[in-house]
Amino acid sequence: MTTIVRTPAAGPENSADPARRGEPVGGGADRMFGLSLTSSGIVVLTIMGTVGLFLTLRGAGALKVAGLEFLTTQAWEPDAHNFGIATVLTGTVMIATVAIVFAVPLATGVALYISEYAPPSLRRLLINMVDLMAAIPGVVYGLWGFYLLNPSIIPLARWIASNFGWIPFLGIADSHPNDPFEPLTIYESSTFVAGIVVSLVIMPTICSVMRESFARAPIGEREGAYALGATRLGMIRSVVMPFGRGGMIGGTMLGLGRAMGETISVVMIITPVYRFQPEILRSGTNSVAALIALRFDAASPFELSALMAAGLALFALTLAVNFAASAIIVRTRSGELSGA
Repeated sequence: MTTIVRTPAAGPENSADPARRGEPVGGGADRMFGLSLTSSGIVVLTIMGTVGLFLTLRGAGALKVAGLEFLTTQAWEPDAHNFGIATVLTGTVMIATVAIVFAVPLATGVALYISEYAPPSLRRLLINMVDLMAAIPGVVYGLWGFYLLNPSIIPLARWIASNFGWIPFLGIADSHPNDPFEPLTIYESSTFVAGIVVSLVIMPTICSVMRESFARAPIGEREGAYALGATRLGMIRSVVMPFGRGGMIGGTMLGLGRAMGETISVVMIITPVYRFQPEILRSGTNSVAALIALRFDAASPFELSALMAAGLALFALTLAVNFAASAIIVRTRSGELSGA
């Protein structure tokens, strides 16, 4: 009689190999390293929570007086109890939107050139230059925008208003772009100019995220596309761009959050107004960060509380944008491979 002995199939529950179960192998050094990383994450969360709590407590007095009208009132007269962030919050979103419109195509082109076209000897130089742009202070961009871009953009702004003025946000109701005697100051210090300046501030961040995402496209799929007869452009369209979609969306949203909080370059460019300004080419706009920077020094105790409440709104909006970016990256293929 033959006895058949069945050996249990190897599996996660039967395998004695810790590497197969995905369990970490190591001693005290690994545990200390993991503990230090966990502690760092807890410290970051604690700092963020402390900032939010501080802004909430300091802005509570103004929020109690204004209530929900704090989000709908356009005027900023805290000492008369007539104040809100409707104007500055709208201006913040509009400036950030203009910045994204200019920054994303530029960042995408630069990222694709660095990862796909640039020779190795030039690639490192370009990466360093993009990183250097991210390190340039905002005040430098503000000086460039105020002294060079602001007066130089007038012909372009007039041309846009003359040819595309039928689009609501590109026209100026009481202006005559084709009138040679019309004052040119109506096109200066606008949302359009501020958005272009901010686009240069956020472009390096967007470009870095996109470049890393494009560079992680699987080499096997790249070679497979070439084997099927695809050109380099076809390979980029069929492999690199779909794989890097998460980086493109995430980088754009991270840049959007950065644009909403940009302060000094916006303050140096804009003419502050406290009314709803949907025309991006018209002189005058505002943002939450600029409002806080301009009013902080001379603020009364109650206005300081109102500024803290405005800062809390900006803080919450920026966190929401950044969390949305992280969620989108994780749900994409490139985000899953990066372990985000």
